[in-house]
Amino acid sequence: MRSLSALLFCLTLIPSLIAAQERSNTILVLDGSGSMWGQIDGVNKIVIARTVVGQILADFPANENLGLTVYGHRERGNCADIETIVAPGPDTAAEILDAVNAINPRGKTPMTDAIIAAAQALRYTEEAATVILVSDGIETCNPDPCAAARALEEAGIDFTAHVVGFDVTEADALAQMQCIADETGGQFLTASNADELSEALSIVAATAQPAPDLTLIDFRATRGEGGPDASSVVVWDITGAEGLLIEGGTATTGKAYSAELEPGNYTVIARSVADGIEATTGFVVTEAAQTVTVVLPVPQPDATITAQETAAVGSTIPVEWTGPNVDRDYVSVASADQSDTSYINYTYIPELADSGLLMPPVPGPYELRYVSSADGAVLATRAITMTPIKVALKVPATASAGEAVTIGWDGPNYQRDYVSVATPNSNGGNYINYTYTENSDPLTIVMPPEAGDYEVRYVMAQDNTIMARAQISVQEVGAKLAAPDTAAAGETVSVEWTGPGYDRDYISVAKVGVAGGQYENYTYVQEGSPLGILMPSEPGTYEIRYIIAQDNVVLSSQTITVDTVAASVTAPSVAVMGASVPVEWTGPAYPRDYISVARVGDSGGQYLNYTYVQDGSPLQLMMPSQAGDYEIRYILAQDNVILFSQAVTVGQVNAQLVAPSSISLADGNVIVGWDGPDYARDYIAISKPGESGYQTYTYTSSGNPVTVPLPEAAGDYEIRYFMAQDSVVLGAIPLSITVSAIE
Repeated sequence: MRSLSALLFCLTLIPSLIAAQERSNTILVLDGSGSMWGQIDGVNKIVIARTVVGQILADFPANENLGLTVYGHRERGNCADIETIVAPGPDTAAEILDAVNAINPRGKTPMTDAIIAAAQALRYTEEAATVILVSDGIETCNPDPCAAARALEEAGIDFTAHVVGFDVTEADALAQMQCIADETGGQFLTASNADELSEALSIVAATAQPAPDLTLIDFRATRGEGGPDASSVVVWDITGAEGLLIEGGTATTGKAYSAELEPGNYTVIARSVADGIEATTGFVVTEAAQTVTVVLPVPQPDATITAQETAAVGSTIPVEWTGPNVDRDYVSVASADQSDTSYINYTYIPELADSGLLMPPVPGPYELRYVSSADGAVLATRAITMTPIKVALKVPATASAGEAVTIGWDGPNYQRDYVSVATPNSNGGNYINYTYTENSDPLTIVMPPEAGDYEVRYVMAQDNTIMARAQISVQEVGAKLAAPDTAAAGETVSVEWTGPGYDRDYISVAKVGVAGGQYENYTYVQEGSPLGILMPSEPGTYEIRYIIAQDNVVLSSQTITVDTVAASVTAPSVAVMGASVPVEWTGPAYPRDYISVARVGDSGGQYLNYTYVQDGSPLQLMMPSQAGDYEIRYILAQDNVILFSQAVTVGQVNAQLVAPSSISLADGNVIVGWDGPDYARDYIAISKPGESGYQTYTYTSSGNPVTVPLPEAAGDYEIRYFMAQDSVVLGAIPLSITVSAIE
């Protein structure tokens, strides 16, 4: 199979040879003579050729012009059996493959005339043309292949024939093929040995390739991003796909450096000779000239850090330093594997002397770093080791749910450290309740409201680091209630209770099935036992509950039925607007219950006027200021529930006025006679026509007629009777006030 491998490799060179011709027209000339039925390692050579050509065509560029000429494939003994089956053109791969697969070798080997036929098909005398001949034997028709090749080269514009000797060992045949390639400037390749062929084809492929186009690239080194050009000599190392291409390149003049490079991906290293600082960047070369800038780090000033070798986790330590002392420079503490600008904690230089530097909460090795604010460079480091600290808790084994438990502790008491109670396996920042250690030692912490196993923890505030933990079992706590089985809606009932009596625990009345934090009414247990609790305003079945304030946990509950409560109202069915009418009523007379007058259809909490039932029965209720149909209602203060209503029709009320139509401003007052309802705080006023409000006024309670002061300016006005409620105008007459006296 070594010969077969060599053949396959040989044929795969065809695309490289074609590409070397810079997209010239190409014809593949394939041997279809009878000798192609010969075998290599048990496989017919024509079968091998079909396979290899298929592989080549699968990767052949569709835009390349390619054709196919075959000889010896149709007749035995006919030197003219030459056929260009596929004319050269783009996208011919499928057509060529079909033709190759249909070849049935049978005839002679007129390879020279086949090359001539292919050249003619390529119009070799008019444009560049390439023929690639694959043959397994000696020329059997043309007596002088060399002369024919020479003639093609002389007549052609740019004619080249590459020859692949396929399993050829005969010296004369090899000489013929070599001559054809030599005369046309092509390559001659054989497949006698796979290793030798591989080396030979590599050389041929390299020499066949046209010189690549090079692009001029300028290289520039700066100090810092956007900074000035490097002031010292810079040497350049450039690496491409083939490895190191340029080493130690320097400019002959000035500080810039230039090189011509093929298109592709590259890496360049720029190194300052003066200080040895270097930087690397990648770049892509295209056909366009460009300048590649490499940013060299700015040389940093010296700095030092002086600090203790070890420190307790979470402690704040003093740090001494020397360095640039720029305001935003800082000293940080970081693990050794963190980047320059990464840190666990830091302090700005201006604050460091007073504030110190907070250490990490986890034991282990760390670094102190002086970091420049200019570019994030580390100017100095100092190793430091975090050591563990002793932390202990004194915790009872058990406690009641919701109980405030006394906890003893021993720890660093850093700022905002705390003792928490939490579920086991939760992280440090998760807790149910907590107390800061700065409050006291011992301290008090409230246990969860639900029974179960928990952890009491000492937590360092930094990163919520758990420093110590102890188990505690929280036991269930009970409560009992004694209350009536029934009550009237809105009634305040007496409830006796026993329970933990924790701060802000409460007795509630709630709908059956709702969560502990939902209720209709409640009373804190600090009111003692028994205590009073207000029943809901709507009849139905409810629960009286003992609630632990923490998480609103229901400790005990008792069902209570709330019954409907009755009320009645007796009042006139007709009244005039603004009048106060007597209303008799019956009902529960709960605190702040009231009798209201409201528009028909309004909700219980909407009204125009009202009077509390605490005024007794009957009570006085003022009618609305506008005529219309209304309701007089008994309202349960809780939720403004309407217990009873009665319709009332409010009629119009008017007023009459008598006064001069004109008066002199000098008179100072006008005398007005009136006839109206004379409700409390009704008044006679002088107003501007078309405007609300008034200029001057006098209460009707001052008599009849009344004396009304004149406005300060002359002009046209109105005298109006105002009902005090809503300032409704019940009557009006015009008044002209003149500057001069009226004759």
